[in-house]
Amino acid sequence: MTYQPATISDDLSKLPHLPRWVTSGRLQTLETVAFRSGVALTVLDQLVSDPRYGVPVKLLANRLALSAATATSKLEGRMARGADIRDAWYLTPPGEARGPDGDLLALWRETVRLRLNGPGEIADLVGAEFADEVGVWLDAGLEEARAHGPLSGCLAILRAVLDADDRAERVACLLSDIVMARTLNWKRVLPVTAQRLTKTVLRDLTAGGQGADLPAEVRILEAIEESVRVARDLTRRAEALRAVAPKLRAKGSDAAVELFLTEDAVAPASMLSPRVRGTSIPMSPRAARRFCDRLVELGVARELTGRPTFRLYGVTP
Repeated sequence: MTYQPATISDDLSKLPHLPRWVTSGRLQTLETVAFRSGVALTVLDQLVSDPRYGVPVKLLANRLALSAATATSKLEGRMARGADIRDAWYLTPPGEARGPDGDLLALWRETVRLRLNGPGEIADLVGAEFADEVGVWLDAGLEEARAHGPLSGCLAILRAVLDADDRAERVACLLSDIVMARTLNWKRVLPVTAQRLTKTVLRDLTAGGQGADLPAEVRILEAIEESVRVARDLTRRAEALRAVAPKLRAKGSDAAVELFLTEDAVAPASMLSPRVRGTSIPMSPRAARRFCDRLVELGVARELTGRPTFRLYGVTP
């Protein structure tokens, strides 16, 4: 059977966006960064908090988790590629060791599933080494955010964690994201902070040199603006997938589509077969492969690896 490819609309006019007159300005002072970050965070908040816009928030969070894992791998000097990190997590059978790349992505995926009012969960996530200080650091970061804005709160907790351990980049960025989420009253953490930070920016921040705050705030602002672009792009891709869903007649196709709308990647051999993950709906390995190939034919998903075996599929590029 031949399928007519779907058209992924370029019309994003109905979604909140960053005004050009805001993004075209130069970021020369903390005041201009604070103003622009206020606009960017307002747009991102509208996208993730208002269900009328149809943003696939779980998919966005998992996509940002992969970006954060890639960024923190670079900050820690391991330089793993996003594709390798994705493979390590999605292709490792349950119960087997994922290795450092898979464990790093697991940390960020657990972060986006945190209950923000559960201090015990946060302490468990950052580990025993930092558990005693987490509450103090978060309180100080939130107080700074209330007084001087979200980015100031993020910088306060980055500096506090890295002063305690200059190799704790992942914990510092993770707690910064929690400060941002709590300040904006989000229901889930979005891994934003780490995406554009560099080792040099963090080193200067902890050294406390004059003007060290501006580069760090600019990097976090750039990551917020990139998250807005990712959210808008995922929304139009999710809309295209939802539009073709009625054409999919395989048993379990509704549940499989839902998996594509929440996961950054789908491994047909383990996530759709023998049962669609999270359900009791059976799907044979052949049916799972055919389902994924059909989504590719319809133009609403891509094969992400370029390999003939151990393939992964997703709606993101």
